[in-house]
Amino acid sequence: MGLIKFKPVTPTRRYGNVSDFADITVDRPYKPLTRIKKRTGGRNNHGHITSRRIGGGHKRRLRLVDFRRGRFDVPAKVLTVEYDPNRSARIALIEYTDGQKSYILCPDGLKVGEQVMSGLNVEVKAGNHLPLAKIPDGTMIHNIELHPGRGGKLVRSAGVVAQVLAKENDYAHIKLPSGEVRKISVNSFATVGQCSNIDNENIVLGKAGRGRWLGKRPVTRGVCRNPVDHPLGGGEGKSKGGNHPQSPWGQKSKGFKTRKRYKTSNKYIVKDRRK
Repeated sequence: MGLIKFKPVTPTRRYGNVSDFADITVDRPYKPLTRIKKRTGGRNNHGHITSRRIGGGHKRRLRLVDFRRGRFDVPAKVLTVEYDPNRSARIALIEYTDGQKSYILCPDGLKVGEQVMSGLNVEVKAGNHLPLAKIPDGTMIHNIELHPGRGGKLVRSAGVVAQVLAKENDYAHIKLPSGEVRKISVNSFATVGQCSNIDNENIVLGKAGRGRWLGKRPVTRGVCRNPVDHPLGGGEGKSKGGNHPQSPWGQKSKGFKTRKRYKTSNKYIVKDRRK
């Protein structure tokens, strides 16, 4: 796939670009595997805004993606590669030999008509889902289970990929896209290959309206506000505010470590992403 760049006939077209969607094979989802997606507008059950800058956006339907891939040793044929408005990666509709259909995350390069499978002893090729114990060192993977049997939780965005570095006792050392090296149980499953839609990181919206289509509302800078509304607000003309960069509630935003010092999962981190 690639990106389409437009002629700058308007200011918004000058910098914006869109995907050419060359890898998409159908323009409608398989409806039995979709559900209505309710929108909150960032509000809780009392109607109070608990997540700012959320609202509007195009109507969507949820695609029921199978991150667990629990049907072992049953071959499945790829029927379509589809766009999913709820995630940056593409999804693929597969059909098992018994006729059951399912959505999976589409790895880069997977084509319609190819066969994928999950199991303990399946071939190590793009789209197949198998335990880390059976994946050779150096292999590129995505959709990784953090705990065996709970379904893929890590490395699911467009274009991201992790790598199996080594195996030690009951754990595999996995290098994540952030640079962090983490120990994950060798019994956890992962999908071979890189996540699809690699060019997603190069997309430029080009105008505020495209952000609104995605359900993103405007962001007001703290220094533009009044002192009553933000710690950085107030002052005659442009002013730094006299405080370190922080949120309206005082959470420091530059250099302040927010991760708990004695978090339970610290023992699984071999190399921190920040170092």
